[in-house]
Amino acid sequence: MPLADDCVFCRILKGEIPCTKIYEDDMVLAFLDIAPFNPGHTVIVPKEHQHSSTAIDPEYLKAIITVAPKIGAALMRATGAEGFNIFQNNGRVAGQTVPHVHFHVLPRFADDDVQITASTKKYGDFAEMNALADKVKAVLNK
Repeated sequence: MPLADDCVFCRILKGEIPCTKIYEDDMVLAFLDIAPFNPGHTVIVPKEHQHSSTAIDPEYLKAIITVAPKIGAALMRATGAEGFNIFQNNGRVAGQTVPHVHFHVLPRFADDDVQITASTKKYGDFAEMNALADKVKAVLNK
């Protein structure tokens, strides 16, 4: 899939918008986020326009997942972080603001006040939980 003219990450990949690269290979580019949650917050993008993680070419997904923990470890050593998060938002309702698949690697510090939380919900009972599991498995098996 070619790069898209209206995608900010494609424009970065084309060199039309500058970025601070920290890693690059044939498949992916990793650069510092311009609005970081913490110093070192990195975005990893495939070098082709891939809109959704549900339709991404598996080779790009493999490349991203392979490099993400390496970047996380490097960020920990470089920043003194005590850990890191790897996350991906898929779809606007999930917080995806750029319609180009990207993963975040976020260095974490004990006192960083970054909150990635959600309220939990409960199933009515195990029968409800099992019914939903059956529906998901049926879709996966099609």
